[in-house]
Amino acid sequence: MILKGLRFGMLLQLAIGPICFMVFNTSTTYGFVWGLHLVLAIALVDTIYIALSCIGIASIINRGKIKMAVKLIGCFVLVLFGANTISGAFDLSFLPHIAVLSNISEKNLFVQGLLLTASNPLTIIFWGGVFSTQIIENAWNKKQLFLFAVGCVMATIIFLTAVAILGSILSSFLPQVMVKFLNVAVGVVLIFFGIRLLCKKDKGETTAC
Repeated sequence: MILKGLRFGMLLQLAIGPICFMVFNTSTTYGFVWGLHLVLAIALVDTIYIALSCIGIASIINRGKIKMAVKLIGCFVLVLFGANTISGAFDLSFLPHIAVLSNISEKNLFVQGLLLTASNPLTIIFWGGVFSTQIIENAWNKKQLFLFAVGCVMATIIFLTAVAILGSILSSFLPQVMVKFLNVAVGVVLIFFGIRLLCKKDKGETTAC
C-alpha cells in the first residue's frame, strides 16, 4: 500500500507547481539545508491536508462561499510572496515590516513553506476526491488508507528533496545574474499561480475574473 501511494504521489509531483520552483530557487540561492526546511514544511502541510480530507473537511470547503474565500486568501498569499521574491532579486525591501518575508533564517523559511503550501486549501478537496475514489473502488480499510497516505507524503519528501539537491548542485555553476533571474522567474510563477487560482472556474460556479 505504501508503494501504491508512493507511485501515485510521484505521478502528482510531475505536475510541477510554484512550490517546486520555490524549493529549487531557495536551494540555488542559499543551499541544500535551507531548501530542506521548505521541503519539511511542505510535507507537513500535505500531511495535515490529507488527514483533513479523510475526515470530511473537503466537503465543507467545497461549498461556494467558503471556496471563494479560500481562493481569495490563497491568491493574496501567492501574489505577496511572488512580489517579495521579485523585489528581493533587486535587493529592494518589499513590506519590510513583515519579518517572515524580509529575513532569511531556518525558522522563517519553514514558516514561508507552511504559508505557501497552505495558500491553496483547495488541495484538501483534491485529496478528498482521491481517497473517496480509492475507498469506493478498492474497498480499502483504515489501515490500507493510512499506508497509502504515507506513500503519498513520502513521494512529496523524496521528489522535493531531489529538487533541493539539484538546486544546490547547480548553484556552484550559476553566475549571480542567473540566480537573480531565477528569483524573478519564481516570483512571476508565484503571482501567475495566485491569479490562476482566483480565476479558475469550477463546475457550477462563475469565474471571479
